[in-house]
Formats: sequence, C-alpha cells, structure tokens
Amino acid sequence: MEKETLSFKYQLEKKEPRLGPGGITRGASVHDFPVSKGIAGVSMRLEPGCMRELHWHANAAEWAYVLTGNCRTTIIHPDGTSYTDTFGPGDTWYFPKGYGHSIQGIGPGECHFILIFDNGDFSEDHTFSVTDFIASMPKDIVAQNLGISLAEVDLLPKKEVYFSLGEVPDDSSFTSALRPYSELLSKHRYPLEAQQPRRIPGGGTQKLVTSVEFPISTTISGSIIELQPGALREMHWHPNADEWQYYISGTAEMSVFLAEGTAVTEQFETGDVGYVPMGAGHYIKNTGTTVCRVLIGFNSGHYQAIDLSEWLASNPAALIRGNFGISEELARKFPSETIFIKANS
Repeated sequence: MEKETLSFKYQLEKKEPRLGPGGITRGASVHDFPVSKGIAGVSMRLEPGCMRELHWHANAAEWAYVLTGNCRTTIIHPDGTSYTDTFGPGDTWYFPKGYGHSIQGIGPGECHFILIFDNGDFSEDHTFSVTDFIASMPKDIVAQNLGISLAEVDLLPKKEVYFSLGEVPDDSSFTSALRPYSELLSKHRYPLEAQQPRRIPGGGTQKLVTSVEFPISTTISGSIIELQPGALREMHWHPNADEWQYYISGTAEMSVFLAEGTAVTEQFETGDVGYVPMGAGHYIKNTGTTVCRVLIGFNSGHYQAIDLSEWLASNPAALIRGNFGISEELARKFPSETIFIKANS
C-alpha cells in the first residue's frame, strides 16, 4: 500500500481573496491546507479607514504581525476594561480567544498584516461579527437592548458587514483615541522589530517573542528569521509546538522528517505558507541570491527547540563514534557547539 503524499506548502497569496470595501483577506485553515491541524493563518490588507468590524473568535486566540502600513485595534476584556493601540511595521498583537476586537487601517497607504490562530480548524469566514449578531436577533430585542426605536433598528445592517469604510483615525483628527502618556509596550502590543536579534555572522538573525516578553500571549509565540543567501537554519525540531511559516521575501527549501524513513521536501517563495507538525525534524535553507525572511508562529507561549548540532555536541565522543559507526577522525568533524544558523561556505 502506497503512503499518502503530504504537502507542507500552501500558496496563500495565490488564493482567491475575499473582498470588501477597502479590505482584502486570504485565509488557510486545515480545510485548505490539510497538514495544518494545529494552526491557521490569514493574510489581510486594509486601506486607510477600512475596518475589520467588531468581532470575536470563539475557538482560537489571534496573534498578528504587521508587514507594512499602520492600523489601530480596539479590544474589550470580560472585566469591562478596554484597550486601543496603534501598530506599525514589525509590531505584533495578541487577542485571547473570545475577546471582542476590531482592526482599522489608519494610513498612509495600505496596511498588510498576517494573523496566526492557535487552532487549525479556525476560519476567518466563520467569526462572530457584531452586525451579524444584531441582525440575527428579534427586532424588539435589539430595540430594547440598544435603547432605540423599531424604525431605527431598520437603519442597521441586515447582514454581516465584515469590512466597512469609516473615517481615518489619524492623530490630527477627533476620531483618534486619547492616550495620556507615551509607552513602548502595552498589554496587547509588542514591538518585535525593535529587538536586537540573535545574530550568526554571515548566516542570519532571529527575533523572538514569547509569553516571557509578551505576557498576555499565553498560547502563541512568534519569530522572524532572516537567512543570508545559501544559509541554513539547521536541522531541528520543536517538542512543544507546531510551526506555521509565512515567507515574507526570498526563496527557500524545507524538508520535513516524519520518521520511518519518510521526509517531504518543498520549495517556497514569497507569499507561501509552510507547516511543520510538533516534533517533526526539519530545516530551512535559503536557495536564492537575496535575504530570505520568514515569519514563524508556534502554538505555544513557550518557545522550545532542539537543534541537531547542540544535541550531538552534548554527547560523549565515544558514544557518537559508536552510534554512527565512524572513525575518531570523522567524529571530531561533527559540531562541538550549537550552530543554529550555518552560513554558506
């Protein structure tokens, strides 16, 4: 019996988008990308003033990374506290499952961001939107709840709005939100791009945000990996989380090891998504002539990785010789410390 052929690649930015007034969204759940059982992702673009309307997700928390442009979010907590934040390129946000929120482009130009959800069965098309909620309830209930007349209820949307165009809430307008003091960090915002990265000279860099740096992000960690041409994010695995990748720029190769002599190799380009199940061995190699930049999300607030070089270097030399049946001379060529990213030699 032949083994099922699995694909660990999905061409997200080539998917037919959902369009609305000033907004574009493309999503990939397990229904689009069958191996992506633990994480789903969305690529969304908002023009200035366009809002992803007030909504909530019943089955997943939301983590985001802003690629380009600027946006404003609002969120309500179960205790009644609310937060309004603005985001620019390199910023991340996290909204716990079930918390009501909105996202609005504030210009100048389009805001493009990637959303990562800690449930592969999540669908951006099946969220709970405020207009849909109100339109689905009896008119007299809505009138009583909102303190308006039945005639005024008829002025409200008759179905889900999803994307809506509103005023641009820039800092010169009265629609911007009051903020009494400046701050770098806020409860729902972490400026990942501001980090000094882990750096491997000639190989690449890593920026990482977990629940340690961003306490509210209890179920998702995020990372930006940059690989120089020919560089290799070495063979490794994550014992506590699935890995979801969005290729921001460049080209790359990844192989996923599934045990029992099975490995699947995929080629990636800008706009593609990759996935690695928890515990599966893999690598990422830059196959192009420019820097390869990858956004990576994990469905755990705690980042864990076991790198092949670190594992081999931690064992007695005699054990390594015996395990591989090799000479002492060859064993001495094996890594003696963690590589993490290997530069092209």
